[in-house]
Formats: sequence, structure tokens, C-alpha cells
Amino acid sequence: MKVMRVYPAKPADVYLYATCLVDLFDPVAGLDAIALIEREGIRVHFVEKQTCCGQPAYTSGHEEEARKVAQSQMALFPEPWPVVVLSGSCGGMMHHHYRRLFPESPEVADFCDRVFELTEFLARICRVRWHGVGEASIVMHTSCSARREMQVHTTARSLLGQLDGVTLHEQAYESECCGFGGTFSVRHPHISQAMVEDKTRHLLATGADTLVSADWGCLLNIKGSLAYQGRILPATHLASFLLAHSRPDSDEIAHNGAAVSDLAHTKEAQPHV
Repeated sequence: MKVMRVYPAKPADVYLYATCLVDLFDPVAGLDAIALIEREGIRVHFVEKQTCCGQPAYTSGHEEEARKVAQSQMALFPEPWPVVVLSGSCGGMMHHHYRRLFPESPEVADFCDRVFELTEFLARICRVRWHGVGEASIVMHTSCSARREMQVHTTARSLLGQLDGVTLHEQAYESECCGFGGTFSVRHPHISQAMVEDKTRHLLATGADTLVSADWGCLLNIKGSLAYQGRILPATHLASFLLAHSRPDSDEIAHNGAAVSDLAHTKEAQPHV
């Protein structure tokens, strides 16, 4: 299902959907994403009851179970604010596949329309203007869902392209899957292993010092393969890399500072959930 994106104006409030993998394996990436968004003068609300988006059940053919998970998650975000997701894979599930699970529901369609992947939100809605801090030599891996469903490989590149001092190396066969695929790597471990070994070979061949990705499932798979091979390539979530290596331009700082001041003088702000 092809859904044309309509980008709203920059909001005063957003929900953050951290994903279960970030919550379990790299909560700092979630905190860094919050810092990136708050730096743009936006209040971030994190609902602690959020869990899995339902993708493992859905891609395994268990649609009824996936519907129950989807319903439980959508109920946690009642305000009409954007839901910013720290994974193109989970973003694809929530933006595209929730519609397929509930094809007759306008309420679900409205929810899906306000789901945005992090780099998409920063580039298309916040329209951030940054400059780089320090130097870095990196290679980026984009998950299949981020590339083919959310098409946010372009927004990630646009953000990295603003950072002078950051060299983005190109890997061979960049668009190929790393072999994770959620339950695919469990059901077909030998195929998955061959795919990730190809991916690690191409990543290492770039000579980059650091691997970045906006999807922790891919990072876990790639990092695990590198460790098994005895190879070293430090890896980090894209949110953490962007926070460490970017600063807003001076006029952007003044604009966002004014926005924060305006928010503070409106009616008493709702507390973060």
C-alpha cells in the first residue's frame, strides 16, 4: 500500500516510540533522540507502558495477535501529536501495516498518518539546519523497512550531509539486507549468517571507523557477526551519532530558544507521561 506523506507544521509536542530493542539494549539512544527533539524546542512525551509494535507476530502470520498488540499500543497515544519512532522497521509496521490490520478504521488511519521515523521527523517536519562538530569517518546501514517502506535512507543522508567533518563512506551492495529480518534470522539461521557475513565484509572494506544505523535490530545482528569473526567496527545508533556530532546553526538556536520561551508562557504545560 503506497501512502503519500503529508507533513504537518512543526509541533509543540510529540510522543516518542523508543522501540523494544532500544529500550532493552541501548536506552541511551532513546535519551539522545529526546535531546535532539527537545533541542528543536519541542516537548517530548514518553509513555512508559509502550512495548513491541507487533511486527514479529505480524510477519510470522499471526494477524489476530498482531491486532491485539497494535490496539494496545495505539491506545497509549491519544493526543493528536506526532509519534516519532526510533526505527524504520517499527515505523513501517505502524505507518503502513496497522492500516492493513484495520482497513475499515478511519481512527487507525489517522494514527498511522502521524507516525514518523526520527530522521524523517527532523528533516521533513523540523527542517533542522545544523553544522558539524568534530571529525568522523562512518559507514551507514539502512534497514530494509526503513529504505523500502519508509524511504528514510534519504533523510538520514540529508542530516549527515549537513555535518562538515563527517565523511560518509559508501559500501558495496548498500541496499542489501543484513540478514536479520526479525524472526527470519531465527527460522533460517544459515541463510541469515551468510547474508550478514557478506554485509560485514562490505562494511569493513570501506575503511570507515564507525558503523551507524537507525535500526538496532540490524546493529545487533551486524555487531554479533563481527564479534563472532573477531573483527572490530564500533557501532552506534544514528540518534546518538547525530547528537554528538551536530549543533544547530546560530539563527536556528535563536529561533528554537524563542519557541521554548513561548511554550513556557502558555498555559501550564502538561507533564511528560
